[in-house]
Amino acid sequence: MGLTAKIRTRDGWAVSHAVVTVTDMTGAQVLRAEADAEGAVRDVNPLAPGPYTVIVTAVGYAPAAATAIVTASGRAEVGTVTLARQGGTELPPPGPWTVDPAHSTVGAVAQHLGISSVRGRFTDFTASVEIAPDDIAKSRVEAVIRAASIDTGNGMRDDHLRSPDFLDVARYPEITYSSTGLTPAGSDRWTVSGELTLHGVVRPVDLDLAYLGTGADPWGGTRAAFRATTELHREDFAMNYNQVVQAGIAAIGTTLKVELDIQAVQGESLPQA
Repeated sequence: MGLTAKIRTRDGWAVSHAVVTVTDMTGAQVLRAEADAEGAVRDVNPLAPGPYTVIVTAVGYAPAAATAIVTASGRAEVGTVTLARQGGTELPPPGPWTVDPAHSTVGAVAQHLGISSVRGRFTDFTASVEIAPDDIAKSRVEAVIRAASIDTGNGMRDDHLRSPDFLDVARYPEITYSSTGLTPAGSDRWTVSGELTLHGVVRPVDLDLAYLGTGADPWGGTRAAFRATTELHREDFAMNYNQVVQAGIAAIGTTLKVELDIQAVQGESLPQA
């Protein structure tokens, strides 16, 4: 074995699309190898004894360089090379992720009587995330929310929200969101651009997204956590009902603050209970 190396992120995930280039002291390239699905590089061609420079590159990551000394055995054991994301923020491993509704919240906050807030949430929804391996901007988010599952803790109010005055769930049973792009918005934030279909109206909606981390769960899986927020205006989705109380104050505010706390499981399906 001539060259061995492991390419990892700071969180310990394999970088399967990394490329390792080895140059001698004159700068001439003597070897180029790609990492496998486990982020491992193994090249069987022996190298001449001496010092070499090892350069590791991967799309979306800052390049890393190391020095390797090849002995008479012809082997260069580079060990583990850690790559940092461009911009300094780690991301979950690429591939499909499935949102776990039991550990996620899709909520909204509306102003009530101009002095307080009413909180509600949707209890029935499905969503999936696809993390692109080579370009984070190509990642995708798809979500479907059953409109009738709105729950504000008050049955009479919930029935009104399901009526034609608001969600009109009989005509529009689903609320959907489909992303169209992802762009960095800071050291640990992204803007998810997408289209929201609500009350039969399709509008572009951006989500302010924060990635909170990744870890193992008790069922042998891997989970990632996200938090996202946005603001919606009811009139943008043809929900113009309102009741004006004293001094012209609206009973229900026209702006909704949407708050999403999401847990996603790595893979195309949720673990079986």
